[in-house]
Amino acid sequence: MKTIWKAIILAAVLAATSVSFTLAQTAQSGATQAVAATRAIGTVQSISGANLTLKTDAGVVVSVTLQDSARVLRIEPGQTSLSSAVPIYITDIQVGDRVLASGNPGSGDHTILASSLVAIKKADVESKQQQDLQDWTRRGTGGLVASVDATAGTISLKVSGAAGTPKTVTVHTAKNTQILRYAPDSVKFDDAKPSTLDLIKPGDQLLARGVRSEDGNDVTADAVISGAFRNLSGTIASLNPAQNELTLKDVSSKTVYTVKIMPDSQMRKLPAQAAAMLAARMKASAAGNGAAAGPAASDASAGGRGAGRGGRGGGGDLSQLVARAPAVTLTDLQKGDAVMIVSTAGTTPGQVSAIQLVAGVEPILEASPNAGMSLPAWDVGGGGADAAE
Repeated sequence: MKTIWKAIILAAVLAATSVSFTLAQTAQSGATQAVAATRAIGTVQSISGANLTLKTDAGVVVSVTLQDSARVLRIEPGQTSLSSAVPIYITDIQVGDRVLASGNPGSGDHTILASSLVAIKKADVESKQQQDLQDWTRRGTGGLVASVDATAGTISLKVSGAAGTPKTVTVHTAKNTQILRYAPDSVKFDDAKPSTLDLIKPGDQLLARGVRSEDGNDVTADAVISGAFRNLSGTIASLNPAQNELTLKDVSSKTVYTVKIMPDSQMRKLPAQAAAMLAARMKASAAGNGAAAGPAASDASAGGRGAGRGGRGGGGDLSQLVARAPAVTLTDLQKGDAVMIVSTAGTTPGQVSAIQLVAGVEPILEASPNAGMSLPAWDVGGGGADAAE
């Protein structure tokens, strides 16, 4: 879970960094703004004297040469102006730092003769990442949306309480609460857009960061991010590694989906012994109470079957096993393999992008055809005892 959380927070910090640079640039003198200046924001790849190369977030490599009179400044992550920027030397810039280079076009394509360089140190970004990660872990509550009252500014959230027992938490928002929503085909934080409560629907997965009440039943949120995701389970109908995709017939809806494998899709395969062990637990649990994995399936009907974390022997154990399973690629899979997939909701009918794919799940689907996975990035246990654990 921590690895995925760090990836989300990293994207958030980098997105905030870009905003900071943009605002910082607008604070420069009117004379500078009057000239059609060239600028680039990116990560330092190499440095040689007054020359450095940047790689922008779009993957473009830019060569920057500092003018003799160039200003070099350092700002902290999140700063929105240059008023508290600190002058530094070019020798203080290191590979991995985030910089905004501004100036005039150089002699070639993707070159800048820079009159100013504003930097955010790599160490500062990493420190901010860690602080944000700790804050979301400590004050975050995640689960499935049961209902939304946009007028009252509240969200009823189904989470996993102590020992996996389902509970309902009420999330309270205010005018200053940051509300974001993931794009239909992405779970990257920097693809998330400002949103409103009325766009949050039952079955969506949601994270709220804020102050929890003493009994843990209420959260006063300073930030909320939601998304609609889909769980698919079935056997692979076809594979196309050249196009990074496969087709799958979902056992529940009987719908055939084209599943795109993205660069950041997580693909793992459960060892046979681990899958058999979990399947046996699920059968025993179902025999004991009649519906060990049922609540998760029914609760998630709108946002992805089985997306909520189940009890012992359900989604919780599966998430733990998946985290330890070896990684695989499309070429390691075969037609007819059983897989479980957490995917985006998708914008094209019949096509989704994989967030996580787990193979080697034949015993699990035999034990519970409607079994589903929780999205690890959202599996924060609802806070309280689970989060502390």
